[in-house]
Amino acid sequence: MRNTVMVSLSALALSGCAASAIQTATAPAADPGPTAAPYAPVIPKGTGIFAEASTLPFQAPDFSKIQESDYEPAIEQGITIQLAEVEAIANNPAAPSFENTMIALERSGAMLTRVLYVFSALTSANTNDNLDGIDTRTGPKLSAMRDAITLNPMLFQRVKTLYDARASLNLAPDQIQLLTIQYDNMVRNGANLDSAAKARLIDINGQLSTLQTDFGQKLTKGTKDGALVVKGKAALAGLDAAAMAAAERAAAERGLAKGNYVLPLQNTTQQPLLPQLTNRATRQALFEKSWNRSERGDANDTRAIILQLAALRAEKARLLGFDSYGAYSLSDQMAKTPEAALSLLESFIPALGAAQKRDAGEINAMIKAEGGKFTVTPADWDFYAEKLRRKKYALDQNEVKPYLEITNVLENGVFFAANQLYGLTFKKRSDIPVYHPDVTVYTVYDADGSELALFYFDPWKRDNKSGGAWMSNFVDQNGLTGTKPVIFNVENYTKPAPGQPALVTWDDANTMFHEFGHALHGMLSNQRYPSISGTNTARDFVEFPSQFMENFMTDPKVLANFAKHYKTGAPMPASLIAKIDKASKFNQGYALGEVMTAAMLDMKWHAAPAGTAFGTVGSYENTIMASMAAKGLQVAQVPSRYRTSYFRHIWGGGYASGYYAYSWTEMLDHDAFAWFEANGGMTRANGQHFRDTILSKGHSQDYSVMYRNFAGRDPSVEPMLKARGLK
Repeated sequence: MRNTVMVSLSALALSGCAASAIQTATAPAADPGPTAAPYAPVIPKGTGIFAEASTLPFQAPDFSKIQESDYEPAIEQGITIQLAEVEAIANNPAAPSFENTMIALERSGAMLTRVLYVFSALTSANTNDNLDGIDTRTGPKLSAMRDAITLNPMLFQRVKTLYDARASLNLAPDQIQLLTIQYDNMVRNGANLDSAAKARLIDINGQLSTLQTDFGQKLTKGTKDGALVVKGKAALAGLDAAAMAAAERAAAERGLAKGNYVLPLQNTTQQPLLPQLTNRATRQALFEKSWNRSERGDANDTRAIILQLAALRAEKARLLGFDSYGAYSLSDQMAKTPEAALSLLESFIPALGAAQKRDAGEINAMIKAEGGKFTVTPADWDFYAEKLRRKKYALDQNEVKPYLEITNVLENGVFFAANQLYGLTFKKRSDIPVYHPDVTVYTVYDADGSELALFYFDPWKRDNKSGGAWMSNFVDQNGLTGTKPVIFNVENYTKPAPGQPALVTWDDANTMFHEFGHALHGMLSNQRYPSISGTNTARDFVEFPSQFMENFMTDPKVLANFAKHYKTGAPMPASLIAKIDKASKFNQGYALGEVMTAAMLDMKWHAAPAGTAFGTVGSYENTIMASMAAKGLQVAQVPSRYRTSYFRHIWGGGYASGYYAYSWTEMLDHDAFAWFEANGGMTRANGQHFRDTILSKGHSQDYSVMYRNFAGRDPSVEPMLKARGLK
C-alpha cells in the first residue's frame, strides 16, 4: 500500500513552480528587528531495517535480513514518524504553498510505506499466525492514523487554500489534477464534518479496519480447513495423473495417513477439478465444501462480520452525505454512480439469461441421453460443459496443457508479447533474496536497453496464501526520488509433483497475461508524482490494462512463440488452435453470468441505506438472487462466482461496490482491442501509442479524457458483446 493510500491522501505533489504563489507580499519594515529562526520541526528518526531504503538493486526488500520481529516496531515507528511529519506540515507558520504543503505531504511516510509494502505482501502470499496477529494489532492503529491526517483541520485548511486559488497558481495540468483529487478525497473522507460526526466516523473506520482484517483471516483459514478429504482413488476417478499426485501430496503435507487425498479449495465457487471428476458424489461433496466454507458455524464463519460491515458502511455513507455506500464508493470512479454501473450490468441480462437457458437445456439433454435421472446443478455444470465442449468442438483441455509449460508461457509468451508491443526485454536473476523459494525474479529492460523495473513471479498455491491472483509493488515508480518500480505477480496454480512438468491450463495462462497487464501498468508508469502513478487509479480503470493484455495471448505470433509441447518442442497444431478459437465463445452464459451475478450481489449489498434490516446473510442474499432470477438469470444453475460469505473482494479486498469494475473494464478492453485491430494489430507503433496515452499516465488525467486520447472516441459495449458471443 502506498503511504498516500494509507493516510487516505490520494494525491500529493512536488513542483518548484509557484512555491510561494499564494503568499502575500508585504513591504519591508524600516527596522526589521531580530530575524526569526527558520521553521525546523523535530521529526523522530526510525530504527531498524526499514528505517532506510534497501541497498539492493532497485531498493528491493532484503528478505535475507528481514525478520518477522521487524514488522510491528517498524509499523509503529512509521506511524509515529508520519504523524509528526504531517503535524509539521499542518503547523507550518508560512503561508501554504504547493511546495511546503503538497510536496511535503508527498515525501512523508517513507518508512511506513517500505514496511507496509513488504508486510502486506507477506500477509497475502505467505502468512502465518504471527503475521496475522501483527496485522490484527496494527490495523486499528493504521486506521486511526489515516483519520488523524484526513481529518486534521489545519492540514485541510492549507489544502483548501491551495485548491481555492488553483486557477492563479500557474500549476501544470498534472499538478491541478493532483491537487483536485487531494481536496476531493479529504472532503469525501469527512474533512467538512462537525466534531461529533468526525468522532463517530473515526469510530466507524476503526471498527471497519478490524472487521475487514478479521474477515480476511477467517476466510483464509476457512478455505484451508474446507478442503475435501477423500479415502481411496476410486472417489477421484477422472483425475489426471498430475492432479492425483497433487491430491496425494496435499494429504501428506497435512499429516494424513497414506491412502488419503486432499482437494484444496480455490477462492471461487466453482473448483478447477470439477470438470474432471466422474464421480457425481465427489463433485457434489467438493462443491458443498466450497459453497459452505464460511458458513459452518465455527470459528471461521464470516456471516456475523458481514452484517456488521454492511451496517457500518451504510452508516458511514450517510455521515458523509451519500444515500448508500455504493453511491459513496463510486463517486470517484469512472462510472461515477451505481446507476451507471448497474445499467451496464443489466444490459447483459436478456442475452445472458437466454444463453444460460439454452446451455442448461443442452446439458440436461446430454445427462438424459446418458441415462441420468437428474437435471444439472452447479456441481455438475463444469463437468458436463467440458463433455459438451469435447463433443461439439472435439476439444479436450488435457490436449492443451502439454503445450502450456509455465516458464515457457511466461518467458516466451507473456514477456514476448511485452517485447513486441513495448520493446521490453527480461533477464532472470538469482542474486535478489525472495520471501519464498517458489518466487523467481527478473530485471526488466526498456527498449533502449536501460533498466526499467524488477519483477517477481510467485505462481504456486500454498495453504497460507490468499486465493486468486494479484499484482502489487514493493517499490513505486517515483519521479520525485527517481525510484523505479519493483513489482510482483502472485497466482495460485497447482504445483506439480517433483519431476513432473509444470503445466497449466488455458485459463491459467490467460491469468498470467492478465496479471502481467497490471505489472505493465506499474512498470511503464512515467509520472512525477507517485500518488497518481502506475496502478493508483480507480477500480473501474485499473482492470483495463490487465484485461487488455489478455487479448495478445492468442495473437498468432505470440501463440506460435510459446505454445510448444513440453517434451518435443513441437508447436501447438493448427487444428488444435482452430478448436480453441471455435470453442472460445462456448459456455459464456456461465462464464460471464457468474461474474455478472457477483457484481450485482455486491452492488445490492451496498445499495442499502443506513438502518436497513438485513436479517440474516442467507435471507438477504436469497432476496437478491430472487430479484435476479425474476429478471431472467438462471441463478439456481449459475450461482455467483463468490457467495456473500466468501466474497473477499468486497468484504476484505477493497472492492466494496467495485466488483462491477471487471465488466466495466472488459468493455474498455474489447473496445481498445477493436481499435488495435482497425489500426494494424500488434505493432510497436500501436503499443507505443497505448503506452503513451494509457499505461504511462496513472491518474494524471480524467479517465474518460485518457481513453479518448487513446481511441479518439468514447468506448462502446458492442465489441465486448461480440467477443462474448452474445451478439
